[in-house]
Amino acid sequence: MKVLFAAPENAWGGFFGLIRTELPEYHFEATGRFEADTLKGFDVLIPTMCSVSQELLETGDQLRLIQQCGAGLELVDLDAAQRFNIQVANVPTDISGNADSVAELGIYMIIGLSRDVRGMSKSLADQSMGQPQGRALNGRTIGLIGLGGIGRALVKRLKAFGVHLIGIKRYNPEDAMEKLGMDWVGGIEDLKELLSRSDFVVLCLPVTPESRNLIDHNAFSFMKNGAFLINLSRGGLVDRDALENALASRKIAGAGLDVFWEEPPDPNDPIFNYNIMATPHIAGSTDVSMRGIVKVVAENIRRLEKNLKPLYLI
Repeated sequence: MKVLFAAPENAWGGFFGLIRTELPEYHFEATGRFEADTLKGFDVLIPTMCSVSQELLETGDQLRLIQQCGAGLELVDLDAAQRFNIQVANVPTDISGNADSVAELGIYMIIGLSRDVRGMSKSLADQSMGQPQGRALNGRTIGLIGLGGIGRALVKRLKAFGVHLIGIKRYNPEDAMEKLGMDWVGGIEDLKELLSRSDFVVLCLPVTPESRNLIDHNAFSFMKNGAFLINLSRGGLVDRDALENALASRKIAGAGLDVFWEEPPDPNDPIFNYNIMATPHIAGSTDVSMRGIVKVVAENIRRLEKNLKPLYLI
């Protein structure tokens, strides 16, 4: 059994070394970058951030499984995989510890933005004590767009801060509001209301054709003046130019980004001159989540060899 890891060996918190240790009987190769030139000779592809097109799949003479080491599959041509009879599976965020890890980083960003962590750094550099004044979270409204595993993990943790929690859920929003104990939950058609009410807008939904560039110039126009945007999901949810314009015009006070319009982003991109807290797509990369992900991926590779149905097929 040959497994291709489309990433550098040290990517994703050392996942490559962990999975190789878990499955020493199998042959693993890493491409060294978030791309793959050929799938020839491999039984399993772990795509990470690699684009998996029909053309790439055509090189897979014995590929049987595309197994993501997380939830995101927006770069995989699922229709082509189905035509080639290649199974596709992921690791849902709420069964591996990933959602909890992402939620923790989300709270780090909410607190960092509200207390002006960039201003703190400047004050220390200027030897200016007692500044800047931050914003308290108690009584603020936090709007969560997406109430899947990550959204639910955030709701659980944010209640302790005394905030008002509102959200958007594609299906059965009223049921979600009752079960999660939130102040208000609407459907996607209610996005304008959530944006206009929220002091913090947090993106926790996948990228689909419908959600791509969901936060565009129009969406920013509905946001509260001085609100914050936090993206914990995928860079494709936010129009980069619209975000820069919202920051430059001070329509919003800042943004927290773990994901970007291109990855890795250009460190010299002028957008980083504004009030942005940026992390290198590591929200879900913790010791706990990595152990959970490795467990699922290893189980599915073993299942494949035994001709059993993999878990969490798409």
